[in-house]
Amino acid sequence: MESHSDKIEYFFNTATGMVEEGRQSSWEHLLGPFATPEAASHALDIASDKSDAWDDEDKAWRGDN
Repeated sequence: MESHSDKIEYFFNTATGMVEEGRQSSWEHLLGPFATPEAASHALDIASDKSDAWDDEDKAWRGDN
């Protein structure tokens, strides 16, 4: 049986712009974890999309148009 610690996780390093297998750098520079290197390579796009969605939800909650 595979445990959580046996799973390979990938992180995007915002300081280097590189994908890392496992946590190799300080948390302050990492986005993730992601299941695949491909997903990690799109971390900034994913974060931007989520931020835009949260902004839209905030506007709707406040009643902004």
